[in-house]
Amino acid sequence: MKTIPANVTFYKSTPVFTEDSVPAAIQRGHTTADDVWARIRILEGSLLYRITDPRVPAEEVLLTPEHPGVVEPKIEHQVELVGPVRFQLDFHR
Repeated sequence: MKTIPANVTFYKSTPVFTEDSVPAAIQRGHTTADDVWARIRILEGSLLYRITDPRVPAEEVLLTPEHPGVVEPKIEHQVELVGPVRFQLDFHR
């Protein structure tokens, strides 16, 4: 799993999502913009993070409160619900 680079700046967070409110768009392949990184912060439960971009090695990671996810710019990815969860996305550029 990557880390957020030191030279980027936080600019916004999403609302807190649950298994009942997670947008369908992030449960299928999607990307961030050219210069946007995201941290997937799990508040409770867990979430499966999957890199689906054919240009990079496939990766699948179980995210937990102790193990947040990092989304790289323009790399296709998706999340999958694995049970009750509360999480938030923090965006940096």
